[in-house]
Amino acid sequence: MKFYRPVLFGLGFVAIVLAALHALARPAPEHPFFAQFERYPLVMGHADDSGSGFWPGNTMLYLEGIAGLGVDVLEMDLHMSRDGRIVLIHDATVDRTSDGSGRVSDLTLAELQALEVGVNWTQDDGATYPYRGQGLRIPTLEEVFQRFPDYPMIIEIKQETPSMAEPLCALIRQYGMAEKVIVPSFRDAAIQEFRAACPEVATAAASEETRRFVYLHFAFLSGIVSPPYHAFQVPETSGGIQVVTPRFVRAAHRANAEVHVWTVNDPADMQRLLDMGVDGIMTDRPDILLALLGRTE
Repeated sequence: MKFYRPVLFGLGFVAIVLAALHALARPAPEHPFFAQFERYPLVMGHADDSGSGFWPGNTMLYLEGIAGLGVDVLEMDLHMSRDGRIVLIHDATVDRTSDGSGRVSDLTLAELQALEVGVNWTQDDGATYPYRGQGLRIPTLEEVFQRFPDYPMIIEIKQETPSMAEPLCALIRQYGMAEKVIVPSFRDAAIQEFRAACPEVATAAASEETRRFVYLHFAFLSGIVSPPYHAFQVPETSGGIQVVTPRFVRAAHRANAEVHVWTVNDPADMQRLLDMGVDGIMTDRPDILLALLGRTE
């Protein structure tokens, strides 16, 4: 019996701590970003630059095109130029998607916008490159805000250093977009810096935050989390782990966090996720998802 006493004491202590954490936990606060939507689930465009969609992602052509299809949310990726301008591009370098080379952060806005993008975009494994010579350029986020002042957006921070938290927040405030955008980032430091600079803007969980919630959810302990984020923007599976399940969706909703799944292009996968109750799907083929939801004219 003496042998079991420390074990029982330890288990009791853990139970008390968990009960206290659960009692103290609070759901994510309501945010006006989500109040702007009249219907769910959300159809979210994905800034594809590989040929899976209709237009090269992170270009004005892509944004105009998916807005014309009637998506609920525009999605784009952000880096910052050497002279502090926030631009739309997925990679840290311009090599893969443009006719130039070098790191985005080493080039000025003028140098970035002298490049042609979409030059390697192909839908037929390189047989044709339909956007070569079409004059597509890297847009600034400011240009996007000016063109789409009322459109909900996902604007993803792709870089950690140098930090874009302050200039991004200043731009959002300048254009009155605090209730129109949600900001995700895989990089925990980047999202924490942004939340500190711009607490009025909705954010998605970063990588470590998502992993922590997923692991606690597996252990039936997600109720101890007080989310500093408003949504999970996640793949259905990651590293062989099934992230998105009906139980995960329910746990996220109890925490008042939405679940947005990327990147889903197959109608059967879309339907399975819709049946789980996810709040939004990011897709290169919003036409398929809109048709599945009966939202085509």
